[in-house]
Amino acid sequence: MARKAPRNPADFIVPLNINGMEGRMLHLPAPKGKHRDILFVYGHHSSLERWWGVMEVLNRYGSVTMPDLPGFGGMDSFYTIGKKPSIDAMADYLAAFILLRYKRKKVVIAGMSFGFVVATRMLQLYPELTDKVDMLVSIVGFSHHDDFLFSKSRRWGYLALARTFKHRPFSWAFRYIALNPTVLRKAYHRTNNAKHKFAQATDLADFDRMMDIEIGLWHDNEIRTYMYITVEMLTIDNCNVRVDLPVWHVSSISDHFFNNYLVEQHLQVIFKTFHPVQTDLGSHAPSVIADAKTAEPLIPPKLRRALARRK
Repeated sequence: MARKAPRNPADFIVPLNINGMEGRMLHLPAPKGKHRDILFVYGHHSSLERWWGVMEVLNRYGSVTMPDLPGFGGMDSFYTIGKKPSIDAMADYLAAFILLRYKRKKVVIAGMSFGFVVATRMLQLYPELTDKVDMLVSIVGFSHHDDFLFSKSRRWGYLALARTFKHRPFSWAFRYIALNPTVLRKAYHRTNNAKHKFAQATDLADFDRMMDIEIGLWHDNEIRTYMYITVEMLTIDNCNVRVDLPVWHVSSISDHFFNNYLVEQHLQVIFKTFHPVQTDLGSHAPSVIADAKTAEPLIPPKLRRALARRK
């Protein structure tokens, strides 16, 4: 029997227009006999194509939808409609998407890192939406600025830079000077956070492929949005409002961004029940997740078993 040809993500991407902002959405229909509806909310520094492998894994358990977030993945930013790209604005956008997309259906919400921050804030601002949540999943998510492993001096340094570059004309200079492809190729892999990504390259060809993807991701971000959200993440405190839902939390043993103990303590403050799931991603998350095999560690066996249970 001939091997089935791999699916192409481009075949499942459709235009998305919501609240006057244009972007894209990736949707995989449910396999026969699977009835869950799953919404995947990607994180900071993302695109639909980057998370294709995760979508393929989640698709084993039902239909999967991943929308762009405003200002990321090439989508119009909130600035185009006269709004600031705050976490509250992202939460409003996600709530509108869920109400439009799922109407009377229940949905599994899986948030990746910053995407989980947005999902949490949405449920805090719109507690009536908890009734629509079939299952809530955090994939290396977080909820408080103390969760970061950065030293105080590095955190304040990042904050100072982000606060500067979220404004014009500084964002313009960052986009066209620091993010020039030649500059990125020479310098990006030497930065503290990127070292972990490029350490996973197996050879020069793999390194070049990873660099091409990173350059694409940087150019898909709207810089003012990226910097504004960086400030919000480094000052976040989502622990003031309870959410009446259980949460499944996937932590990476080798996470170089977050203190897993503090993340767990904060999530237990917010959510009704906490289900820990450990994995090892080699870092916070792989830089390149091109297929289901690469993505499987993000959805560990314990979580897969929970997703596979009949509704």
